[in-house]
Amino acid sequence: MPEEDAQQFAENRYDSMQYRRSGRSGLQLPAISLGAWETFGGYRGEEIARACLYRAFDLGITHFDLANNYGRPPGNAEKVVGKVLKDMPRDELIISSKAGYYMWPGPYGDGLSKKYLVASLDQSLKRLGLEYVDIFYAHRPDPETPLEETMAALDLIVRQGKALYVGVSNFPGDHLEQAVQITKQMGLAPITIHQPRYNMLDRKPEHNLFDHTVRNGIGVITYSPLAQGLLSDKYLGDKLPEDSRAAAWWGRKNNEEVVRGEVQDKLNRLNSIARERGQTLAQMALAWNLRLPAVTSVLIGASKVEQIDENVAALKNLDFSAEELKAIDEIVPYTF
Repeated sequence: MPEEDAQQFAENRYDSMQYRRSGRSGLQLPAISLGAWETFGGYRGEEIARACLYRAFDLGITHFDLANNYGRPPGNAEKVVGKVLKDMPRDELIISSKAGYYMWPGPYGDGLSKKYLVASLDQSLKRLGLEYVDIFYAHRPDPETPLEETMAALDLIVRQGKALYVGVSNFPGDHLEQAVQITKQMGLAPITIHQPRYNMLDRKPEHNLFDHTVRNGIGVITYSPLAQGLLSDKYLGDKLPEDSRAAAWWGRKNNEEVVRGEVQDKLNRLNSIARERGQTLAQMALAWNLRLPAVTSVLIGASKVEQIDENVAALKNLDFSAEELKAIDEIVPYTF
């Protein structure tokens, strides 16, 4: 774009954001990252995406997370975000994408085969308008493909210059450990980061994942830290906001589960603790994720600029007292 029309970003964008090293690598991520799952290119369009991405960057969020199947139809999120990235400083950004879920018919449009991973990333790069992504993930385990083939494919992608770092997502601890050992034995590009689902209502990674990531020097970026919005103020009342994701996309049964029952009681009790901390429920939920040294970054979604401001404000209070952690454990126990 012409220089006189270039977007001006905040000069102080790096002043207050925290950056954490991903495991033992040189990759540093903002404590809060912005993702496009179900939002950009989904139930929110390009104007909202641009406003959110610009605001996030002004607040020091340099990492934008995507996948080949994000958006409606699948792939639309990368197209929408790609248009915005053209007007942003690429060398200051960490852009990630993934492949592993169904994208096109036939045996090579799903899974973690070398054919699918390489072809899918090529498609993602075209949609994004980029020469490379900073992080490329194997999106989920694939029991039909040898893990050696998958890790070799990720290594090939790095050697081709199409990705700088590789990661895995949704791998349980033992599967991650196998992948790590394969990269060492075969001399492949190391796993730099893992992306698991983790939040107050889903604490499984504490049981058999974080011990593997810490021991192997792998960073962690948690997705769904707000449990798809459940751990936010919008679902504390008896009715769903009309512009919420649940009202827009989720079915009636899910809607009823959001606003009624045992989950509702837990949310209200957690919200009381958050208020005593001077935080919203969402801010406390993010801070709770970041309490663990194993966690490099938390991945948020946003359909409004205001949500980004609120979430980033969580960084003002990341400390928890022993009493607060005990009270949270009583509401959402660490049980397996």
